[in-house]
Amino acid sequence: MKMDDRKQKVLMAIVQDFIATAEPVGSRTIAKKYKLGVSPATIRNEMADLEEQGYIEQPHTSAGRIPSQQGYRYYVDYLMKRKELSVEEEALISNQFEKKVKDVGQVIQKAGLLLSQITQYASMIMPPQIGTNSFKHIQLISMHPSRAMVIVVMDNGMLHHRVIEVPEGITSNDMETISGVLNAKLQGLTMESIKMTLMKEIYLELAMHKHILDLAMELIQDSLLLKTEDKIYLGGVFNMLNQPEFHNIEKVKTLLSIIEQEKMLCELLADRGREVGGVTVRIGDEIKSHKIKECSMITAPYSICGKRVGSIGVLGPTRMEYAKVVSVVEFMTKNLSRAMERMILGMGK
Repeated sequence: MKMDDRKQKVLMAIVQDFIATAEPVGSRTIAKKYKLGVSPATIRNEMADLEEQGYIEQPHTSAGRIPSQQGYRYYVDYLMKRKELSVEEEALISNQFEKKVKDVGQVIQKAGLLLSQITQYASMIMPPQIGTNSFKHIQLISMHPSRAMVIVVMDNGMLHHRVIEVPEGITSNDMETISGVLNAKLQGLTMESIKMTLMKEIYLELAMHKHILDLAMELIQDSLLLKTEDKIYLGGVFNMLNQPEFHNIEKVKTLLSIIEQEKMLCELLADRGREVGGVTVRIGDEIKSHKIKECSMITAPYSICGKRVGSIGVLGPTRMEYAKVVSVVEFMTKNLSRAMERMILGMGK
């Protein structure tokens, strides 16, 4: 429901001041700090209306007002203006993702650390997960006259690698030949769709390299059969404990018990709720867990070659700096998606 302009300004002042100070906001504070051009008495009347409508509440008698969940929701949907990242923050994220890495887990952990460092809340990242695995690419790379690395890339972006011993006399050209045949025959297939006749065809074509082929096929099979488990990378958990809302020991225990529930957090990250652009903002009870009702969660999906494969999120108090966190999450997903694509396409060359 839309409200009139003056009420919007009063609500915005209460939300912004409470986010900044964690202290209930009074009419005199609004009159002095926000220059609305009306008297404290008029502001008090507007605050009374906002309270009656459920947008603000009074934590205790003779205190100022704080935003309710409904008030935060209105602020995010109608009043919030994105707070852009500083040049330094954008450079920090971009530079970190420019560094070459060959491991998905390393990229994910790096993203989580950056997310918690910049927002000062807890970060959550779900690694690439796409139902049934199918094979995308294999590369054999010579590392030593008697050793090679086998790298298998799955369609969900996961990379698996293993160092193998190779017989004397095997050249880089031989490895390219093996890689080429396996890529041509197996690309896009799941374990269930690989027929025995196809396997015989591969072994006949690469009969001279049976030892290497056995090891490569073993890694491919392991990768295809790998079950996607509920897994989540967490960062900056102690940032939450620095927030005034969590100075109560019981609330700390509740928060820590929530963070231990990876399955539940994965479901929250995967679920799409009310979106602001490509970013989903859940406030309090919208998270659908009574244990997290004093928290808010901001999430967004990241993709590989246009295909959604995972999600990142920030968990903070309902008194979260929404305008800043939405921008950080949005910028982070774009950079994470590009970094994953570069890594995977690079491995596929």
